[in-house]
Amino acid sequence: MVTKVTPTQVKQLREATGAGFQDCRNALLESQGDVQAAIDYLRQKGVEFAAKKADRTTHEGMIEVYRHHTGGLSVIVEINCETDFVARSAPFQQFARDLSLHIANDAPLYVRREDIPQHEIRAQEAKQREKTLSEGKPSQIVDRIVAGRMEKWYQRVVLMEQSWLHDDEYTVGEIVTQLIAETRENMVIRRFARFALSETTEDET
Repeated sequence: MVTKVTPTQVKQLREATGAGFQDCRNALLESQGDVQAAIDYLRQKGVEFAAKKADRTTHEGMIEVYRHHTGGLSVIVEINCETDFVARSAPFQQFARDLSLHIANDAPLYVRREDIPQHEIRAQEAKQREKTLSEGKPSQIVDRIVAGRMEKWYQRVVLMEQSWLHDDEYTVGEIVTQLIAETRENMVIRRFARFALSETTEDET
C-alpha cells in the first residue's frame, strides 16, 4: 500500500472532485496513488454517505431564481438541506446558481424518474415501440431497443439523470451526491419551474 502521496496529486484530485484535502489524501492512499481510481473511490464513498443521509429531514434551503437578460427565459428552483448554516454556505449557493443555469439550458421536465406520470411513460414506450417496429427491427430485439431508447429519453427529461451542464462527466444526481458528502448534510432538489417565451413542450410537439 502507498504510504505517501504528493501535494501535486492531492491538488489534482481536489481540482477534479472538489473534495477536501484529507478526503483526497485518504482516497489516494486507498487507490495506490492512482488519481483516476481515487476519483472512483470518492464517488463511491459519496454515494454511500448520501444513502446514509437520505432519510434526514430537509426543511432549510433556498429558492434560486434565474432570469435571462432578454427577459424571455426564467427558472425558479427550490433546493433543501438540513440546516440554515449549510443553506448560507458558498458551495450550496454556488450549486443553486449553477443548477438554475443548467435547468435554463437543458430544459428538464421532471426532477426524478419517479415523478413522471405512469400514463406518460406508457405513451412514450408505445411511441418508441411503434418507431422501432416501423424500422423493421427483428422482433427478438425490439424490447431491448425500446428499453435503450427509454433510458435515453429519461436522461433527456429527468433533471437528476441529465449530464451536468458545467462538467458532463457527471450527472446532476452525482453532483448532488458530491455536495452531500462535502457538506455532511442531506440535500434535495425539491421542485423547479422553467418559463420560456414561445417554447413548446414535448407533449405539444
